[in-house]
Amino acid sequence: MTTPITIVGAGLGGLLLARVLYLNGIPVTVHEAEASPAARTQGGLLDIHPGSGQTALQAAGLLGEFRDLVLPGRESYRVLDRAGTVLLDTSHGGTGERPEVSRGELRRMLLDSLPDGVVQWGRKAGGARALGEGRHELRFTDGSTAVTSALVGADGAWSRIRPLLSDATPRHMGVTSVEYVLFDGDTRHRATAEAVGAGSLFALAPGRGILAHRERGGTLHAYVQLKVARDWLGGTDAADAASVSARVAAEFEGWAPELTALITGSDTAPVVRPLCALPAAHRWERVPGVTLIGDAAHLALPNGEGANAAMRDGAELGRAIAAHPGDVEAALAEYEQAMFPRSAAETGDEDIYGLMLGDDAPHSWVAMMNGAARAS
Repeated sequence: MTTPITIVGAGLGGLLLARVLYLNGIPVTVHEAEASPAARTQGGLLDIHPGSGQTALQAAGLLGEFRDLVLPGRESYRVLDRAGTVLLDTSHGGTGERPEVSRGELRRMLLDSLPDGVVQWGRKAGGARALGEGRHELRFTDGSTAVTSALVGADGAWSRIRPLLSDATPRHMGVTSVEYVLFDGDTRHRATAEAVGAGSLFALAPGRGILAHRERGGTLHAYVQLKVARDWLGGTDAADAASVSARVAAEFEGWAPELTALITGSDTAPVVRPLCALPAAHRWERVPGVTLIGDAAHLALPNGEGANAAMRDGAELGRAIAAHPGDVEAALAEYEQAMFPRSAAETGDEDIYGLMLGDDAPHSWVAMMNGAARAS
């Protein structure tokens, strides 16, 4: 008898897993805290890697649909200093090894690939408890519960499922990101759009930087990066967008105005995210009936691997479950044995933020980019 699979979290990893299970005729339900697919914006662009994200999409039978989402030219990047001087400028065709797509469009594609009812919206998990013999009870914040014999936590950094397996909690890594969006950049913010270029921008200095990329329709999506303590905004009303942005802008006094406009000209309220990570080699002893994928399992600082790793986790777990009909425990064990060393390797030893925001920035970042280009 096929065991129904319960997934908590309708991010890319959870949806990719659900799609692979659906293709293999395995019953699956995804519980998602958000009220609907449009409850919030889904972040900016993702570069989808051939050995992980693209392989996962192929397993899901969606590689053709994915290619239709690729944004040409977005693989190019520029590195600038605080004065706006261009230190490195590349151009690519945009459909090479790591094509760029919108995270929101990719998620929509995955949602559309599933039958109605697979994703249950407005189902925010408050916790879970073991019932014995591999069974678990999910508790939702609306007071309802669900019991399952196969539970997958795909619920991100602050997973409610992780405590069933591990005592580890993410810790702040000394960097905070603040997200901004400017619409119609080519007409309303021409100098800033020119600074960003056709793809991605890295404007860097020791301790601070502005990352940005170009989306459809001239939208400019920016991520301010600051090496600050987690309580850096203490004393500022986090709900007051103007006050938060004033604090952020003050960190970039003297920078070129076409760069600071990514903060001061934003059409959206700032989204502040202290960047946190789990231990690099995070793992757990096998617990019957439950496992984790994506950030719930191996949260790391942003390094271009997170979404790709989550989708690969989903594909690998889905294939393992399909390969062990009637023995979901064997499938979970097989998945974890392969996932632990893979995720440790994907986290890597390179100090990305040390190169990006360290004492020698932006020159350390230019050197790394040049080295990567020569190696490819």
